[in-house]
Amino acid sequence: MQTRLFRYADGALPNCAALSFVLLGFPAGVALLTVPHWLARAAGFCLVTLSLIWSGYFIHEFAHHAIFRSGPVNMRWGTLMSWINGSCYARFDNLRKKHMRHHVERADVITFDVKAYLLAAPGWLRRTVLALEWAYIPAVEFLMRGFVMALPFQAGHSAAARLRVIAIFCVRSAAFAALGWYSPAALLLYCAAYLVFITVLRFADCFQHTYDAYPIMDDAPVPADKVRDRAYEQENTFSDIVGVDNRWLNLLWLNFGFHNAHHEKPAMPWHALPALHRTLYADGCVQVMPVASLLKSFHVHRVNRILAPDYGRVLASGEAGRADHFLGAAGVSFLTAV
Repeated sequence: MQTRLFRYADGALPNCAALSFVLLGFPAGVALLTVPHWLARAAGFCLVTLSLIWSGYFIHEFAHHAIFRSGPVNMRWGTLMSWINGSCYARFDNLRKKHMRHHVERADVITFDVKAYLLAAPGWLRRTVLALEWAYIPAVEFLMRGFVMALPFQAGHSAAARLRVIAIFCVRSAAFAALGWYSPAALLLYCAAYLVFITVLRFADCFQHTYDAYPIMDDAPVPADKVRDRAYEQENTFSDIVGVDNRWLNLLWLNFGFHNAHHEKPAMPWHALPALHRTLYADGCVQVMPVASLLKSFHVHRVNRILAPDYGRVLASGEAGRADHFLGAAGVSFLTAV
């Protein structure tokens, strides 16, 4: 039965455990946030935050059909995960299609050019966004989510798509209103957990590629302005891991940091990526960028990366401050690529 359901025979136990954690940990965490005791609320905050993070990365797993054999089953589970973390305003099949382009065309294929939008925006709006980013409020990510919600209301989209967004907004707004009515402190803590969730995902996304970014709304191909072969893919992909052998901390984002291994075999499931990395890459692989070496860059460039024309540069292996000029990406989350 397990081998018929799961794509990989060894995936039953880790996936059942991790998915159970998300499905049980999220409501349990929200419930604990309402308990008027700091220890319960601290536990609830951790449960909600990790459930949100894992639900986001499970969307990525389901997009690659890395969990179940059946495509429709992966799609249904991906949709469920999107309802947990609020990315449900975009249809799962649209998220999957855009992310597959990232792999096939070896570029950051985005829908909303947030840099161009901010450069053309009124000065007060641009300054507000940059000020929020300076204060570690991920304003760009909320702009991206706002764009996803507004997209069906542009010309060329159906009334059904608009009604879908309105219905989702009403359901989620009612849930948040009920939580805030029952416990205002719980709602504030949930919002804080959501900010941590977005920050963790954007940190991972920030330093995994030095691809070119192309805002493409339709099915137009990426410009053929350079050779984007497998060598280009690996040279412009980085593994932002805590450490090759740090099993537990890498699970914070479901081993998503083993990104070179993921791009070498995109359908390999999250629980098999550390072993695949060890098989493919020698110790000291130049594409490995430990998290400790990226924290400074994430902090220092948190504002100027928003409007920078590129992702910066990575110094050669062995050079001091190798990641100091690595600005990283902004607004390339697979949760908002529609």
